[in-house]
Parts: sequence; structure tokens; C-alpha cells
Amino acid sequence: MADTFTIDPAHTAVLSMDCQAGIVSIYTREAKDDFLVRVASVLQHARATGMTIIHIQVGFRPGLPEISSRNALFGAIKSSEQHQRLFREPLGAIPDAIAPQGDEIVITKHRISAFAGTDLAMILRANHIDTLVLYGIATSGVVLSTLIEASDADYRLAVIGDCCADLDSALHDCLIQRFFPARGAVFSAEVFIAASSSTDKQS
Repeated sequence: MADTFTIDPAHTAVLSMDCQAGIVSIYTREAKDDFLVRVASVLQHARATGMTIIHIQVGFRPGLPEISSRNALFGAIKSSEQHQRLFREPLGAIPDAIAPQGDEIVITKHRISAFAGTDLAMILRANHIDTLVLYGIATSGVVLSTLIEASDADYRLAVIGDCCADLDSALHDCLIQRFFPARGAVFSAEVFIAASSSTDKQS
């Protein structure tokens, strides 16, 4: 599908998801610098071609009233001061190299999917977006959950595989190589930039 996937920048949004300092450090480890370079290159290209950029981040109010004790994953955050620090500055901030610029949209979420409890769908609809380019951390978390919800909402989808990361490398590979391609295109950062550059020149 990647070979035939075309991108109209005016109707495309790049979703940079959960790429916050603490999360990036934990999930990419010694490959952090290379990861940030790839993400930065995607963002720079998206800006240059006029795509909409939306930064998704995880955050909570003091006391974490958004978290239910019934939620197995997020309940663990509420009961752990160490986990909570990941979502407060400085660890909760988006690194400078890939930080929002100008009037780029920033959405704070309180669940896994970028759609759950946020105004993302409204923003996409208001800006006539029909194509989403997804990447972020974790592959089996925000990327998977957001992709499934976006697929059910009939968005055209692309995932930038080498701008995703997961602590479970086998699961990451399975999603990138088998699950995601059934629902959209999967690119590397380099191929995405080259493919959408040629599309932009043709349009």
C-alpha cells in the first residue's frame, strides 16, 4: 500500500504522539538521539509542505482526578509518584528538537488513544483532514489505539515505523510488519519524506 499511498498536504495531519522527554528516554534508550533526528526530520518536512501538525501528550491535573482506580494501566500511575513524574516537567515536556512551533496544535490526553476524551476529532473535522500520519510511543499503546479508532472513522492512514518505539520489540515488529499494513501504509521517515515530496511536486 505504501507504493500507492498519496498525500495531499492540505488534508493531511501528522500526529506526533507521546514523544515526551521521559517516555522517549525509557523507550529508545541508547538510540534516543537517532530517534529524535528522525522525528525532527518528519516534522520539518510536514511544516515545509503545509501539513497540519498535532502534538499529543499525556498529562493530568494535580491529584490525577482523570484516573479511575478501575483502570489497570492508569491506576498504576495514580498509585506511583515515580510514574507521575514522567508526566510533569521536565520529564513530561516534549524535547526541544521536536517541540511544537508557532501555532501548532497541542492536545493533552488522559487515556491511551489520542481520541479518547479529547477534541482531536473536532479539530480534524474543522480542518477538513482526511489523512493521518501517525507515529509515537508506544507502538502497542497510543499508536495502536489511535490507529484502530481512526480506521473505524474512515481516515486514510499511514504509520512512520521508525518513529515508533516499544519495550516489546517482537510486538513492535508484529504491529509494524503485519497489523498496521492491513489498515494503512507503513513508511520509514526517509521514505515518507521522499514519497510526500514527490506527491507535493506533482500537485
